Amino acid sequence: MKISRNQVVTLKYQVSDRDGEVVDAGQEPLTYLHGGYGGLFDALEVALQGKAVGDEFSIELTAEQAFGEYDEELVSVEQRDAFPPNVQVGTSVELDAEDGETLLFKITHIDGDNVTINGNHPLCGLDLVFTGTVVAVRPATAKEIARGTV
Repeated sequence: MKISRNQVVTLKYQVSDRDGEVVDAGQEPLTYLHGGYGGLFDALEVALQGKAVGDEFSIELTAEQAFGEYDEELVSVEQRDAFPPNVQVGTSVELDAEDGETLLFKITHIDGDNVTINGNHPLCGLDLVFTGTVVAVRPATAKEIARGTV
């Protein structure tokens, strides 16, 4: 069976940057619903279309096709008193944007009364290479298609 819309696909994979440094070793297989449901980067889905169980792949995505370019506007320095007293570097915090959307930020630096937060994904700005093997393809159930996820 070949990968096409409304197929549940399982991949054994690894993600590296352009220099070959592994950024995701893919410890667990990745299973997603194929066909534009948002479970995988669009460019990666397009490249996997038509592949079958046992097929290997190596697909390069630009930063824009993957997690996007690094956005300096998503980095800001805030007053420490705006955070809980036990806040630490590496802690994730949710903040409400002006449009009502909730955004996820990571605390990247604490210096006295200043806390630096960053809303960029850790892999923003990186071109990525996905390599791996298709390990399973099956038709999605009606319930999976209705939910848009496996």
